[in-house]
Amino acid sequence: MRFESAGLAAIFLLSGACAWAGDFDGSKPLLCATIDGHACDPGLACERALPADLGAPRFLSIDFTKKIISGPNRATPIVSMSKAQGQILMQGTELDFAWTVALDTSDGEITLTLTNRHDALVLFGDCTAM
Repeated sequence: MRFESAGLAAIFLLSGACAWAGDFDGSKPLLCATIDGHACDPGLACERALPADLGAPRFLSIDFTKKIISGPNRATPIVSMSKAQGQILMQGTELDFAWTVALDTSDGEITLTLTNRHDALVLFGDCTAM
């Protein structure tokens, strides 16, 4: 009896995981929250802080159809987007920074980098389908 219940629970959890996986394949718009940030300058150790304390938005939306990433104050076009094994890579420029977003297509985790000739920001977060 226990094994049957465990088996049913495993099937239920796996079927739910398959449904979630489709949320991050670029077919649905996403709402992403930045959770952790690191500000890096040449010759210094990176400073860890909340993204908002570094001037980064707390929330971003990704619209794959319009090829736009939006924050609370501005939107920026996705200039380059490619699907690689297990991830979607997006790139663009905004306010004299080059940025890259790597989206994990299995669980919606994101890693973002913003760089210019003086410094870099590295942000980590999670997305959900809208």
